[in-house]
Amino acid sequence: MAIHEMGKKFSGFPKEGVQYLLDLKKNNTKVWFDAHREEFESYLMEPSRNLVVALGEQLQEMSPGVTADPRTNKSIFRINRDTRFSKDKSPYKTNLGIFWWEGSRPKMECPGFYFHLEPPELMLGAGLYMFPKDLLESYRRSVVHPRQGKTLKDTISQLMSNKGISLGGKHYKRVPSGYDPNQQNAEYLLYNGLHAGTTITIPKELYSSDLLNFCTRRFRLLLPLHRWLVELMNRS
Repeated sequence: MAIHEMGKKFSGFPKEGVQYLLDLKKNNTKVWFDAHREEFESYLMEPSRNLVVALGEQLQEMSPGVTADPRTNKSIFRINRDTRFSKDKSPYKTNLGIFWWEGSRPKMECPGFYFHLEPPELMLGAGLYMFPKDLLESYRRSVVHPRQGKTLKDTISQLMSNKGISLGGKHYKRVPSGYDPNQQNAEYLLYNGLHAGTTITIPKELYSSDLLNFCTRRFRLLLPLHRWLVELMNRS
């Protein structure tokens, strides 16, 4: 999908955007949010839309199939929480989440790159949070495949050699039925999603256009995992 043209270039988030999220955490009510909706739009949403486009262009240089859609509930996650099945009835998330994905499946069934701002930290990640059922079985077959499994093992080994990167998605305590627990990649059969990322204290780059290269450098480290997952999805 082509990136939509936006009226302004990305120049960073204002410091008021970080403060807004901190204030929202203390005042997580619809009354407060409605009274500060203009700040939400100016301090968070407008720069987020510009970030989606600008960083999306850089990600597309690394992986041309990446989708960057600056609409809410597309690349920018809705701030409203789904409280239907939660004991926590707070109406709003106190973080900003942005996702650039690749693939023809529904967004959350595709691998992609993730930006998560939750003061005092920023998390940058890549991968697929949870495999849909059909893709999970394809993933398992790839894990034990001589060539695809070796590529995965080498990719993860390379990722873990970078300081500060952690691997996520491990879920099961036992290797699934039908698979050899002594297989050399058996550890990865315990995963129901596969993603990696780094969490850091909010850097000064957040407040300027330098954030683009800051994120791109870190996403580039995660690119081999993204590519492996895209190939998995395409085979399926």
